[in-house]
Amino acid sequence: MRYLHTMVRVADLQRSLDFYCGALGMVEIRRSENDKGRYTLVYLAAPGDAAAARDEDAPLLELTFNWDPEIYSGGRNFGHVAFAVDDIYQTCSRLLAAGVTINRPPRDGHMAFIRSPDNISIELLQCDAPLPPREPWTSMQNIGVW
Repeated sequence: MRYLHTMVRVADLQRSLDFYCGALGMVEIRRSENDKGRYTLVYLAAPGDAAAARDEDAPLLELTFNWDPEIYSGGRNFGHVAFAVDDIYQTCSRLLAAGVTINRPPRDGHMAFIRSPDNISIELLQCDAPLPPREPWTSMQNIGVW
């Protein structure tokens, strides 16, 4: 068995690409449109996985955009998507600057949670050992749910 991808349905494809690629830094690997089924699939990889993902050797995030409007809810019962990051503080600072809410700040230097525009919970984990606790993160409170 090999992990292939996680699929999430998105309500606004461009808004989701702005979040996943623009703010989070993921890379679009491939895209397909199905006129008969009336949907678009966009496959994304983490920057460190992009080369391997092009050879289909790395897990992907599949964004499914159904052309006919639907209301999606229950993002929390989906669970979450997790990414390892080189510097959790730098990543969270970059996301904050891009207008992304940090729902669970990295107070411990190890873990943070954010949410996508479609309420998908995303966990960010520090690679290797946790970084030493640091302000302003240590004092930040949780916002919403993750």
